[in-house]
Amino acid sequence: MSHEKFASAVPTKILVPVDFSSSSHAALDAATEQAEKFHAEIVLLHVIPAFPNVSIPDSITEASVVEEAQKAAKERFAVSQKALAAKGIQMSSSVEVGNDIAGAILDAADRENADLIVISTHGLSGWYPMVFGSIAEKIVKLAQCPVLLLRTPKPETTAKVPFGRSMEWW
Repeated sequence: MSHEKFASAVPTKILVPVDFSSSSHAALDAATEQAEKFHAEIVLLHVIPAFPNVSIPDSITEASVVEEAQKAAKERFAVSQKALAAKGIQMSSSVEVGNDIAGAILDAADRENADLIVISTHGLSGWYPMVFGSIAEKIVKLAQCPVLLLRTPKPETTAKVPFGRSMEWW
């Protein structure tokens, strides 16, 4: 039996997938606590669906919707970076586009050599879990590193939140 790679109980790089919901905000708070205790780096990841779950007029292209979502995510991550830097925590971020959200998270965890993923149970996924299953459930089942799953209350509505919503971190 090969013991080349052991999972450490002490994380050095923590991946936090965020959809800018209050649940992902709670995941960032938990990851921040871990990063402070273990002097770990945080990697924030936002995955934009290639075909957004919105009806758009013919005059607006899907590419422009994705570009606007990327810009908004980067702006929010800049706010998070300032808050984390004030606590002495290193942070990097990535905004990706793809239809397989769980697959993108798992790929990022491998690419970034994350040794912990912090994710919450409820986000802004809408109808997606009813059809395809929970993203968090897939991460727990398939991740090659430890996963801290935060049980958060189900939001009252699963509709997409406008990009302008403000949070303490973003």
